[in-house]
Amino acid sequence: QLQLVESGGGLVEPGGSLRLSCTASGFNLDYYGIGWFRQAPGKGREGVFSIGSRGGYTNYAESVKDRFTISRDNGKNTVYLQMNSLKPEDTGVYYCAAVQNPGASFYATWVRESEYDYWGQGTQVTVSS
Repeated sequence: QLQLVESGGGLVEPGGSLRLSCTASGFNLDYYGIGWFRQAPGKGREGVFSIGSRGGYTNYAESVKDRFTISRDNGKNTVYLQMNSLKPEDTGVYYCAAVQNPGASFYATWVRESEYDYWGQGTQVTVSS
C-alpha cells in the first residue's frame, strides 16, 4: 500500500518543541519533494515548509521562519519537521504530502494541492498552556 504516515504530534506548552516525522511506505521518497501543511480550526490548509528531493532546496512560510526546520533522510524514507518556539497559533492538524512534479520535487516550490501525489492522514499539534 502506497502511503505517507505522519507522527510526532501532541500537546505542548508555548515555547516548547516537537519533531514531526513523515514516513513513506510502498514507494521511494528519493524522487519526491515533500511539503508540510497545516490546517488550524476553522481555517484553510496552508503550506508550512517544503523540501526538494535531494534536500538542497527548501521553502517556508514567513510565520515559521527561524523557528521550524526541515530535513530528510532518504535512507529512512522519512522527512522531519523540527518545530521550536511553538506558539498557540501553530495549533492545527499537520499533513505531509509528496509531489513528483519536476519543478516542485527538486526545487521545493509550492504547487496546487491537487498536484501532490500522496497525502498523509495528518497529526494533531496543540500548543497551549
